Amino acid sequence: MIEVERLTKTFGSLRAVDGVSFAVESGQIVGLLGPNGAGKTTTMRMLTTALIPSSGRGRVAGHDLLDEPLAVRRHLGSLPETPPLYPEMRVKEYLAFRAKLRDLSWSQRRIAIARVLERCALNEVASRPIGQLSKGFRQRVGLAEALLHDPPALILDEPTAGLDPLQTREFRALLRELGGSHAILLSTHILSEVEAVCDRALIISQGRLALDEPIAASGIVPGGVRIDLETPEAVELETIARQLAAVAGVEAVEPIHAYASLDHDGAPPLRPGRRRTGWRLRLRSKTDRDDDDSRTNPSDDPRAVLVRRVVERHWDLLRLEPIRSSLEERFVEVVARDVRPSAVA
Repeated sequence: MIEVERLTKTFGSLRAVDGVSFAVESGQIVGLLGPNGAGKTTTMRMLTTALIPSSGRGRVAGHDLLDEPLAVRRHLGSLPETPPLYPEMRVKEYLAFRAKLRDLSWSQRRIAIARVLERCALNEVASRPIGQLSKGFRQRVGLAEALLHDPPALILDEPTAGLDPLQTREFRALLRELGGSHAILLSTHILSEVEAVCDRALIISQGRLALDEPIAASGIVPGGVRIDLETPEAVELETIARQLAAVAGVEAVEPIHAYASLDHDGAPPLRPGRRRTGWRLRLRSKTDRDDDDSRTNPSDDPRAVLVRRVVERHWDLLRLEPIRSSLEERFVEVVARDVRPSAVA
């Protein structure tokens, strides 16, 4: 629904967004994270056609950002961090005004306004001036405006900024409901926000996409599989990596450390009287969803295939377990590598 291919934006010598690629499908809520100046807001401005990309392509519901900007806007709803509301207008009056700007007919406006008032729980304040509403209700009005034309895709920038805990909880529930039928790209600095409502996390650092990983219901992002092996002394790491990387679904094999005696702290014991080498490896898979119960054939599970591969080669399998970390840990791990100061968000 939202597709980005090597999207790039430069401001003079500054490359604010550098070849970013990702996709958000219908029914997904994807969190866009990154430090200040990473390029999040610039990316979102390009997707809403407020900025023209320097290179790369982007599509919303199949419509190109450059070739069909008006069609993109018709299929996209946007909620900026501070919605452009008119405090002197009443809620229903404001929505009617915005629906007219969307070129909805009178009958379409009436139906659309009734729908978004109900969906965003605004009926009780429909006749009140926007300036008299709480921050939470103003955010709801902004979201209602974004939903007026019933777009299949939504882009939300810091939607819960400034809300109290109760308002935040209510707004998250609304987002989860919308996520069932829309493609939603959510930008925020609040990691718990992404853990609470998002299916995937994207982390942008220095204008580049540094991470694209799914999020479990517990807020944990998978980080691959750790496998401990003992092999005959003559077997080299290159041989092990080649054999394991050949398993369908395995993307990379990264050595953590090798050991040949008990002197290495934490290493599992070698069998006495045998000259063997121990290997502790990290395997990254293409899905990394270690608790996926949807597999119709358990024998296709990469873990089962890995075990068979090890046994067939007469290596000793000492440990096989998933590596997981919190979203905060992954964020720090990714961003700490290359944070740079920048004036562009």
